[in-house]
Amino acid sequence: MDFNLLSMFGIAFLALIAGAINTIAGAGSNLVVPALILFGLPAEIANATNRVGIIAQSSSALVGFKHYGKFDTSDLGLILIPIILGGLAGASAIANINTQYVKFVILGAMILMACITYFKPQTVVPPEGTPIKKMRNTPLAWPVLFFVGFYGGLVQAGVGFLLIGAIAGNLRYDILKTNALKHLCMLGFTFMSLAVFIWYDLINWLIGLVLSVGYIIGAQIGVKLAVKASPSSIKAFLFYMTIVACIAALMS
Repeated sequence: MDFNLLSMFGIAFLALIAGAINTIAGAGSNLVVPALILFGLPAEIANATNRVGIIAQSSSALVGFKHYGKFDTSDLGLILIPIILGGLAGASAIANINTQYVKFVILGAMILMACITYFKPQTVVPPEGTPIKKMRNTPLAWPVLFFVGFYGGLVQAGVGFLLIGAIAGNLRYDILKTNALKHLCMLGFTFMSLAVFIWYDLINWLIGLVLSVGYIIGAQIGVKLAVKASPSSIKAFLFYMTIVACIAALMS
C-alpha cells in the first residue's frame, strides 16, 4: 500500500488527538481505525496495526501518570490476570466471531455507561476518600475484567470506557488512578492481541510506527490535561465522549 508524506502526517496527527482522548477517557480508536481504512488499509489490518500505536500510547501515559504519583501498584498482579486472559481469548476468537454482533453489545454497554455517568456519577467517579477494594475481596471484578479484556483483544475501539467502569465501578479507584490502571490493562491485553496478529501477519509496521509517534505525544498531552482537570470536568468529558463513541459505532 502506498502512503505519501501528507497521508503519514495526517495519520500521525489523528493519532495525537486520539492519544489525548484515550488518555482522559476513551474512543480515540474510533477516529484512527476508520481513517486507516479510508486511506486504503483492509479493515483487519487497520484494526491490528492500531494496536502497535496503542502499546506506545499506553506506555507513554503510564510514564506520565507515574511522574505525577497517580499510578497505584498495590494490586496489579490480580488485576492483570483476567485482563490478559480475556485479551488472548478475544484476539484468538476474532477470525470466528461476527464483530457486527459484538458492536451492538458494546454499543449497549457504552449507552449504559453514559446514563450511569450522567445520572449516578459517583459510580464511575467515586467521591474523594472512597476506600479502594482489593480484587481478592471483589468476586464480580474478575468476570467483568475478563469480558473487557476479551472485547479489547477482539476490537479495541471504545474499550477505555469499559475499563474505567470496571476499575472505578468495582474497585473504587479515583478517576486519575483509574486512568493509569486503565492504560496498564490496555498494555496487558494489547500485547496478547498483538502477538496473535503478528502470527497471522496482519501488521503494517510502517503505519504502526507513524501511529506510535502521534499516540506517544497525544498521551503526554492527555496526562497533563487529566491531572489539571477537576473530577467534574473529567466526568463531563467521559459522558460526552461516550455519546460520541456510540454515534460513531452506529455509523460504522
